Amino acid sequence: MRSNKSLTDISRFISLILRHKPETIGICLDEHGWASVSELIAGIAATRPFNMEMLEEIVRTDNKQRYSFNEDKTLIRANQGHSIPVDVELEQKLPPDILWHGTGEKYVTSIEEQGLLPKSRLYVHLSGDYDTAVNVGCRHGKPVVYEVNSRQMQVDGYVFYQSVNGVWLTKHVPVEYLEAAR
Repeated sequence: MRSNKSLTDISRFISLILRHKPETIGICLDEHGWASVSELIAGIAATRPFNMEMLEEIVRTDNKQRYSFNEDKTLIRANQGHSIPVDVELEQKLPPDILWHGTGEKYVTSIEEQGLLPKSRLYVHLSGDYDTAVNVGCRHGKPVVYEVNSRQMQVDGYVFYQSVNGVWLTKHVPVEYLEAAR
């Protein structure tokens, strides 16, 4: 088996392919974000050692559960985080009363003016707990966490989804539903 660093690098490459740029290795995603496993493996193996065993290891050990296989492992997709228009068949769900959003300090001014926007993604990503939001925020510099009044948003007609890996998704969180967690 490959080193953990090598698998991490390949996992990041797979994330780029399945969320943003499948054309990088000459493959296409279907309307639900699924890619052919054999085409994905062949595309990656054209530039580095890669096989089904390595792909299964990446999917199995990914701590964020970024990827899913179909039942017979002939197709794979990213669970969320796409910047390309795909329908990953998310089920609308009733959110908990409070959700959390972790970000970096450098984004505070924009968030406090515009709320949370999906930017290059299809949805705003929200966490079910404060600690996860802090961890997400750390990826963007000094972390800042916002409490999201998801209960009131839902009452006011906003729609929420939950990805298979537990991430909560919505199209936009206006400023009035946000409060900086202190």
